Amino acid sequence: MKSLIFIYLVLSTSISFSQSVNYSLLQIPDSLKENSNSVILNQEVEIIINSQKSYTKKIYKVIRVFNELGLKNIDAVEYYNKSLKIKWLDVTVYNFLGKEIKTFKQKDFKDTSVADGFSVLTDNRMVYLDYTPTEYPFTLIYYSETESSNTAFLPRWFAVENPYESVLKNSIKITYPNDLGFKYKTQNFTENIIKKESTSSLTFQAENIKAYRYEDMSPTFNSISPMLICGLEKFHLEGYDGVATNWKDFGLWMYNNLLKETEEINSETIEKVSKLIGTETNPETKAKIIYKYLQDKTRYVSVQLGIGGWKPMLAKDVDRLGYGDCKALSNYTRSLLKYFNIPAYYTIIYAGNDKRNIDSDFVSMQGNHAILAYPINEKYKFLECTNQTSPFGFEGDFTDDRFALVIKPDGGEIVKTNSYNEKNNNQKINASYIIKENGDISANITAVSKGIYYDNAYPIELKEKDKIIEHYKNVFSEMLYLKIDNYKFQNNKDRLEFVETINCNATSYAKISGNSLMFTLNVFNKFQNVPQRYRDRKNPFEIQRGFFDEDEIEITMPENYIIDAKPNNVIINDKFGEYKLELIVLNSTTLKYKRTFLLKKGIYDKSEYEAYRKFAEQIAKADASKILITKKL
Repeated sequence: MKSLIFIYLVLSTSISFSQSVNYSLLQIPDSLKENSNSVILNQEVEIIINSQKSYTKKIYKVIRVFNELGLKNIDAVEYYNKSLKIKWLDVTVYNFLGKEIKTFKQKDFKDTSVADGFSVLTDNRMVYLDYTPTEYPFTLIYYSETESSNTAFLPRWFAVENPYESVLKNSIKITYPNDLGFKYKTQNFTENIIKKESTSSLTFQAENIKAYRYEDMSPTFNSISPMLICGLEKFHLEGYDGVATNWKDFGLWMYNNLLKETEEINSETIEKVSKLIGTETNPETKAKIIYKYLQDKTRYVSVQLGIGGWKPMLAKDVDRLGYGDCKALSNYTRSLLKYFNIPAYYTIIYAGNDKRNIDSDFVSMQGNHAILAYPINEKYKFLECTNQTSPFGFEGDFTDDRFALVIKPDGGEIVKTNSYNEKNNNQKINASYIIKENGDISANITAVSKGIYYDNAYPIELKEKDKIIEHYKNVFSEMLYLKIDNYKFQNNKDRLEFVETINCNATSYAKISGNSLMFTLNVFNKFQNVPQRYRDRKNPFEIQRGFFDEDEIEITMPENYIIDAKPNNVIINDKFGEYKLELIVLNSTTLKYKRTFLLKKGIYDKSEYEAYRKFAEQIAKADASKILITKKL
């Protein structure tokens, strides 16, 4: 009887919509059409927390798709595994006039593993709708119901889920038992999101939200979109009951349940590492030896099987197999260090080039990556254990400058990873080039990279020769018909410094006009990142990482040529950074080009965007400066 009632409710909802689906485009407010590839006409999300070990999620969504770019916004996809079950899937598609075109049930969805076939071991699968419309616009109704036994992660709700998608109406309702410590946090909520709350339920409803348009240098979409985060103080994760009242207790739970019993190492491995350490007594040097042993012995394979999605493999299994994911490799290294009385702590973090913090105000399961925190001089060095070439303690832009959760035997602690300030992110170029009378150029370049520049530079030494040549053709794109005569690299992992020495030449670099040659002075390091102009900018903007460039180049001109026109020296001082360009005439054939550029990181209000754009424009113009030389007759 309950099943029949449920089917009736779903069908009646669909029938009701099909009778009223005859919205015309004119009935959607013009403000919601602007910048929109799709519009959510109505979405109702319901989260029912049944117990500490179960929650149900229901989604009812009506979406109008205007064009091909909006097709991906239907988000008709669900994941499942042993702990997450799909109970219901239903899709109906209507044309612009409200006539039903097609229906889909779960059996019509494509079903596939989320594994990539070579680096992921997982029991997670997904079903997705593979639908190619025959006309636009169309309207789609999507209904799904899933049930999970893991309450450690409750779904997040975004009032706006995608860029270039507007919202007519979107709501969420959460019901929960009062004894589980339900909690929530909102981010970027506006006045058009209404809250209703009772003793055991919470509802938010968003209406009439305009589409988000991507703008250059904007913060990430998720960081500025209205978002609701929910959690439980008493949760369940793959057979383990947990507590999340504060970070110390939460970290203690993680250590005792996910890490403590995983530390055993094979005695033969301990003997091998002991021989490598020999008589060394300095703890950091010993730690470096063990880290190098890890890099030489293991490779990265993601493991997402059951609790293995959150609990590391046993250290002895990593030792035996020679592979593991970020959790397993970090824990394996931690276990090796612990055996030799060197403390290091398993650390959870959000990794990626775009910085994202563990939310220190909301105690819960977070993060997408594990690293190792090695304490030294009352600070931490953070070890990336999945990278076989990264220097000891070097984070790069994958884990730098963000809050992370360090898990110690006595509990958890929120700390910030190390950041590289502008002067640390340094590239210094010392070079010389010769301009020949036929316009050809030959050059010798030495580039020293530090900080984030080091992170970007050092992987080139691992590339094949043809890839290295291709890389330099992209970097030195000012020189057409580039030929690399030779190159060599020096990677100083202790100083975190990468040195490139390149000898190259190119034809027709200088443009010939009669007896004159014209060429751009800055051959090797032009700044060209001038962001787009916006008539009415909507978002703040961010310079995620600053840097400091130092360039000094000696230029040799052909004999019997004089300078007809050259750029003036340039000095720019601004809140966004500092720039200096100086051209010095050393003698009749030799010039010295000196350039420094400091760019400061920061988050700025949208009102300052045009000022930054003009700042960037000035520097790009200076970097494009040309010189005109003419042969004496």
